Amino acid sequence: MSEQTTQRIKVLIAKVGLDGHERGAKVVVHALKNAGMEVVYTGLHQTPEEVARAAMQEDVDVVGLSVLSGAHVVLAQAVAQQLRERGMEDVLLMIGGTILQRDVPALRAAGFQGVFGVGSTLGEIVAFVRSGTQHPAVS
Repeated sequence: MSEQTTQRIKVLIAKVGLDGHERGAKVVVHALKNAGMEVVYTGLHQTPEEVARAAMQEDVDVVGLSVLSGAHVVLAQAVAQQLRERGMEDVLLMIGGTILQRDVPALRAAGFQGVFGVGSTLGEIVAFVRSGTQHPAVS
C-alpha cells in the first residue's frame, strides 16, 4: 500500500511601498490558509528587494502583492525584476487592490497573470492560485 501525500502550495503575500492599508491583504491570507495553503505575510512597507528576498528564503510558489497606493504598476515591475534577478521566473505572480483596467496589460506584461481589482472574490483568488500552481500528489 502506498502512502499518498499532497505538497502544500506556499504563498507569500506582501504589502510594498508606503501603502498602510492591510485589511484586504489579511483577508486574502486567511482565505488562502482556509483553502489549505501555507501563507507567509510580510507586513507593511516592504521594498521590492525585501519581497524578493523573502520569496527566495521561503521558497514560495506564489507571490501576491496588495497595493492600494496607485503605484501598483511601478511596484509590480520592480518586484518582478527582483525575482528575475534571483532566478525565480517560475513563481506565479498575482496582484490585488485598486487597479485600473487600463493598467492590467502592463501588469500582465510584468508577469502578473493574476490581477484582482475591486469586486474580485476570494474564491477567484483561491482558484487562480490552485490552477496556476502544479502540485501533483507524491507517493
